[in-house]
Amino acid sequence: MFVGDIVGDAGRKVAIDKLSYLKDKYAYDIAIANIENLAGGFGITKETYDAVEPYFDAFTTGNHVWDKKDFLINIDSMYNVAKPFNMPNTKGKPYVIVEKNYVKVLVASFLGRIFMNPVENPFILLDQLVGDNSLPTIKIIDFHAEATSEKQAFGWYCDGKVSACLGTHTHVQTNDEKILPDGTAYITDVGLTGCHGGVIGFKKDAIIEKFITYMPTRFDVCKDNLRLNAFIVDVNIYNGKALNIEKINIA
Repeated sequence: MFVGDIVGDAGRKVAIDKLSYLKDKYAYDIAIANIENLAGGFGITKETYDAVEPYFDAFTTGNHVWDKKDFLINIDSMYNVAKPFNMPNTKGKPYVIVEKNYVKVLVASFLGRIFMNPVENPFILLDQLVGDNSLPTIKIIDFHAEATSEKQAFGWYCDGKVSACLGTHTHVQTNDEKILPDGTAYITDVGLTGCHGGVIGFKKDAIIEKFITYMPTRFDVCKDNLRLNAFIVDVNIYNGKALNIEKINIA
């Protein structure tokens, strides 16, 4: 199970509240979540990480992962957080390997480059990752990117190389989940876990004001219409190919 961007305290609350129900319904083996917006909607702190760490096996990140200095100070103790793989010269783990029931699963994050800050080319770095034959056959990739075209292109490039390429960052769940021809599960964006009563997890008034006035405004996490967005992916443990992908969008 992969849970879409958990935004702030509202996101943490709904994620933790729903996990027992989801475990009973889907009997998933491994739970992964994107937590780059965990602390107040921007970045991660040790306190917010500790609040969700018992509930998940691995965590992916994104462009906001460095927003809190506390993360850089404590990153070495956050043993199951994957930093963006195509930022090789930064602190943190390039990927996380989870082992359950004698099966190993690799979890990695990649950043897009369209409308984003400069990073290494994710297509080239993906080949570097999948070219290492010592790594697990099952690979789950979080592609954290802005442009849907880049996400789709990267998904096609991943096909047959990884088990799943799951998009994050835009916080709006898309309706294009599929298994690509060579066995990779794909979705352009998993969506948002947190407030769905605002704008991508934040109070709508301040964001509307910014669009009207162009003036800097403070973005605060909203707490209305809490929902969890996620996907379940079934994978063949012998060849790493996806068998099914299913959308979750629950209040």
